[in-house]
Order: sequence, then structure tokens, then C-alpha cells
Amino acid sequence: MGRNGEGRLRSSVPSQALIRGEAMFCYGDALSYVNSLINYERKDPSSYDRLSFNLERMNHLLSLLGRPHQDLKAIHIAGTKGKGSTAAIAASILTAADLKVGLYTSPHLLTPRERIRIGSSLITPEEFAYFLSRIKSRVEAAPYLEPTFFEVYTALAFVYFSHQKVELAVLETGLGGRLDATNVARALVGIITQISFDHMDKLGHNLASIAREKVGIIKEGIDVVSSPQEDTVSSVIEEACREKKAHLFRVGKEINFELLDASPDGQRFLVETTARSYPDLFLSLLGQHQVINAATAIGAVDLLENYGILIPRKAIVEGLRKVEWTARIQVISKDPHLIVDCAHNGASALALSKCLRELFPGKRIILVLAILQDKDVKEIGRAL
Repeated sequence: MGRNGEGRLRSSVPSQALIRGEAMFCYGDALSYVNSLINYERKDPSSYDRLSFNLERMNHLLSLLGRPHQDLKAIHIAGTKGKGSTAAIAASILTAADLKVGLYTSPHLLTPRERIRIGSSLITPEEFAYFLSRIKSRVEAAPYLEPTFFEVYTALAFVYFSHQKVELAVLETGLGGRLDATNVARALVGIITQISFDHMDKLGHNLASIAREKVGIIKEGIDVVSSPQEDTVSSVIEEACREKKAHLFRVGKEINFELLDASPDGQRFLVETTARSYPDLFLSLLGQHQVINAATAIGAVDLLENYGILIPRKAIVEGLRKVEWTARIQVISKDPHLIVDCAHNGASALALSKCLRELFPGKRIILVLAILQDKDVKEIGRAL
């Protein structure tokens, strides 16, 4: 039994070899189970409230699992644009510093295992099935609970990271922040990436309302890094930090950057934080918005020094050079150039358009576009 006799999963999980042989059900069964749950990534809730999004339910589920999230030291990321990229950059830097780093992001592109990884390694099918079988058994013993698809995935990440004894976890919110399942974690550093219009039917029809949901991740006394924001959004973030006595560091003010050069191979730029300067950095990701995301991530990892975690300069250099993030202005062929991007709102489409025109001035660009029905097709079309 684990702490307080609550059957903590980590203490009873067999070795990797035994996981393969003793999984209670196979990977396909695990996918079938989690896909049977209420999934607000595919089906909109009737309302954005505590009935649909419920931290009490998430906390109860985690208590049945031994509260694995309480083990984690985390960087917690909310926002509209650049959450996943910023998370990937931060995790790449921390991994380059020889730390064991868990990364939790959503949604996935090709396999659900992309959501949960340690370093560059995805959770294996055997681990996915094993830990989900344990979660499923706890849920079935509490039929009143009815957790959602995202809550179970988040619980799976917490259980897996706890079992693997990660030294830091980088957590991306799914929707909003205030009522997001990841918001049960206690972060060392919070990040608010750029906020724009998205999920307006749930989060609000103006930027201030959307921002109030996102800043719900700001906890008492923590350090917070914000990407550049509209004035309305900045005011909401600053107010939340004052209320929580959190320490705010803003890209463009306390954290500065300058793009030096860009090509289809990557970008050179400089960053200055309150702690140190980085005069010549290379980022493998394309688009000036990724330089903003990188400056945000660098500001956040620098602040870990306040918690006794010093990230060497060489780790920042190496992490930026090695970071990969699929389908974010990703060059998959150079002759001819073939680029894949997953922009799904006007702001992201505008960033894509700006990047392509800067990298390939005067070139004829052929666009193949697929958009889900719930997206603003006209806004995306205008941006492109």
C-alpha cells in the first residue's frame, strides 16, 4: 500500500518486463475504454460550468489513485496560441539539462500516446494499457464519478509521471484553465501564452472573459510568465497576479527578444531575461511566433532557479536546437518545399501566412486546406 494506505499505483506496478506480460487488457481495449467516455474535444458540452468541468470530480478520481499529482513539480501552461509549442520547447530545454521530464499535451495528431511522454519517448502501448486498466478499475468501483475522456487522460499522465519519478512535468491545459483537469496540479511556474478568440461559446465572447478563464491557473505566490498580449488581456493577467501575490514576468518587458535571421532551416535570435542574456540562439521551429514561444519558455525555465533548479546555458542552446513539434510549420520535404501546419483559428492562420511569405518571397504557394466544421472558416480564409 502507498502513503496513507490508499493503494498508490506506483508501489504495486511491476517492472517493464512484467508490464508487458501482465497488462489487464491490451492497448486496443484501453483505447476502446477511454474513447467510450464523454469527450468534449469532439462533442461540445451543453454548457461550460461545474457540471461539465469539475475539479471536485478530478480531485476525487486522483484521491482514488493515491493523489499522484501531489508528487509533481510542474510548469503549467494556459493560453490560446502556442501552448503546445511552448510546452515542447520548455520540455526540450529541461531534457537537455539531463532532467527526467514529463510532457503532457493535447490533442494528439497520430496516436493518443503522443499526449504523454518522458523526454523524447512516448508512453508505450503496454504502459498505456497497464495504467489505464488500474484507473478503469478505480472508476468502476465508483460508478457515480463518471470522469470524462480528458480527465482520465490527465489522470493517466499524473499516474505515469509519478510512477516514473519524473523530476519536472510540463503540463498543457486542454480548455480554459480555471476548470481544466490539469489545474489540480501545484505549479512552480505558470505560463500564459498569447490569448485570442477561441472556444467563445464556452469561455466567453470577449477577450477579457476568455482571459479570466485562462488565468485561473495562477496560484498563490507562484512565478508567472506571459507572452505578449492585447492590452485588455494584459490587464486581466496583471489583476490576477496582484490578487494571488504572484510574480509576473512579461515577454516584451521583463523578458526581451530580437529575431536576427530566419530561413527554412530555422531562426537565429537573442533573448534577455531578468537573470541572464542569450545573445545568439538557434531555434529549429519556424515562424516569428515560435521565437515568442521560445522567449516565453526560456523565461520560465530561468525562473526555476528560484526553486533550486538551475538550467545551464548549454541546455537552453541544445534544447532549442533539438526541439521538434509535429505539424507546426513543419518542413517535410525540401525539393519541392512541402510544409504541414495545423493552424485552426484566424490568428494561427495569420502566423502561418506571414511566415510563408517571409521565407518564400515572390514564390507561388499552393495551399491544401482542411478545416473542421466548428472552426471559423471565413476568418481562417481571410488570414491566408
